[in-house]
Amino acid sequence: MVGIKDIAKEAHVSISTVSYALNGSSKVTEETRARIVKIADDLNYIPNRAGRNLRKKETNIIGVYLATYGGTFYGDLLEGIMATAKENNYDMIVCSGGRSHLFLPERMIDGAIILDAGFSDNELIDYADRGHKIVVMDRKIEHENIRRILVDNRLGAETAIEALLEKPVSLVYLITGPPDSFDSRERLEAAIEKLTENDQSYEVIEGDFSEASGKKIGRMIHEKWTETVAVFSFNDEMAIGMYNYFKDTELKIGKDIRMIGFDNLLVSNYLEPRLASIAYSKHKWGSLAAQSLIDLIKEEPVENKVLKTVLVKNQSY
Repeated sequence: MVGIKDIAKEAHVSISTVSYALNGSSKVTEETRARIVKIADDLNYIPNRAGRNLRKKETNIIGVYLATYGGTFYGDLLEGIMATAKENNYDMIVCSGGRSHLFLPERMIDGAIILDAGFSDNELIDYADRGHKIVVMDRKIEHENIRRILVDNRLGAETAIEALLEKPVSLVYLITGPPDSFDSRERLEAAIEKLTENDQSYEVIEGDFSEASGKKIGRMIHEKWTETVAVFSFNDEMAIGMYNYFKDTELKIGKDIRMIGFDNLLVSNYLEPRLASIAYSKHKWGSLAAQSLIDLIKEEPVENKVLKTVLVKNQSY
């Protein structure tokens, strides 16, 4: 790989002169700069931006950490982050996996948005103690360098259960996400509290937020079914899986199986009957997270925020 030593040799100048020229310093003339830049281009020189960023201590890049890229959930969220980052002259990279955690301590990014249970609270606090700026979307954590931008899971779950209990049902199924999901735990806790208040029988079935797990759970419910039941699916993807299962059975969603999802995905509008779901703006959620992180990086005041949820009423319940 071509380095600045190679350019200096070709241009018959010192390494420092090449560095000044490539970094736009006024210590070299425009004529010298133009000659060195042309030589760098001819040699296909690629600048070591990592090293430069370490010296500048800024990159104008924010990292977005996700546990997975699967499903249809993340599109609006990432668009909201990207649009707000661009408005503030920042780029974003989307990361997943343990090795990408090094981007923070190595200062390859200026800060991070976390929606990834792969980070422990202790790890995030350790980074924050070192001065790194972080916004979390999947946990409650307190630190001067960390802010929370959360969905109001509790309100959403309570609203869903109240709607399902408007008509009598023999049993309410709570279809959860994986155990390490903060959103799932909050929805479960609030749903159980509301069901207990109403002396309503319920059963918890663990899913993994995927359509495939929803289809398997649909089969489980079908095998036990004797009379009308209600289902609160903790995300729409699992609800879609259950729709795909029940369409080939004698049971009808909205009548035999009353169902409400969570996230109000666009694709849910094409289900028959249309899926009732707990809605919030994923674009706004992402935008708030990005703006909060950028304000943190700029040392501006930032408050924790909670995004309101509402029920989109449809025929599935």
